[in-house]
Amino acid sequence: MAGPFRLLHGSAGELWSYASASPPGAPLSGHVVLCHDLPRARGSAHDVAQTYPSLADRLTRETGQRVVTGILRGAGDSGGDFSAQGWLDDLGGVIGTEVPAEARRWLVGFGLGGVLALRVAADDERVAGVACLGTPVDLGAMAREPRALVERCARSGVLRTPGYPSDPDAWAAELSAFHPREDAELLQGRPLLVVHGADDPDVSIDEARALSDAATGPSDLRVIYGAGHWLRADPRVIAILVGWLERRR
Repeated sequence: MAGPFRLLHGSAGELWSYASASPPGAPLSGHVVLCHDLPRARGSAHDVAQTYPSLADRLTRETGQRVVTGILRGAGDSGGDFSAQGWLDDLGGVIGTEVPAEARRWLVGFGLGGVLALRVAADDERVAGVACLGTPVDLGAMAREPRALVERCARSGVLRTPGYPSDPDAWAAELSAFHPREDAELLQGRPLLVVHGADDPDVSIDEARALSDAATGPSDLRVIYGAGHWLRADPRVIAILVGWLERRR
């Protein structure tokens, strides 16, 4: 990778991040961190490095904020293999490197990325608010089916090393350490946006409602009719996200 991508050194080896450029003549008004979902389709791990940087550029053009996205381990050209704790570590590394220490920041996560965003926000008061798109509340089903999760991750390409994980049960159990509903409560008055596809086959609308209801501050639940789980390319979703970020400036 080259250009606006930046090579970091994470615990799993090479880790790439991407930061949008400031529009000419327009000073940046804030910092947004995007966190991608866990890929599902065959070979889709490499797509992350194209789709999320392009979204970062669009959000910068439309909101005037600097947008950063990490290509977490196992995705794109980043090294290593997916693990839930590893992705949390990678996200923390990207934020620590790309966002000024004193700056307020907004976290935007798709799917599992929303779970990670809430976990970071619960422990960091510099996070001014969180947007969760297609984000589950209960990760127990994934954790209880480690073999199926290994197959999914190997198929998408976020697991590459032969024989990894050596202990699938312990690897999948890392997901059980995340509690999105409780982390939403720990936002302590900071705003939460929840966007969900009405036809999402992976995460039920009840989980979106539970996440929104758990918020202790301003909560905005948007249900997108006719949409499934993969919301990143839905223009209605992006319009909602842009409007929410503009109101946060």
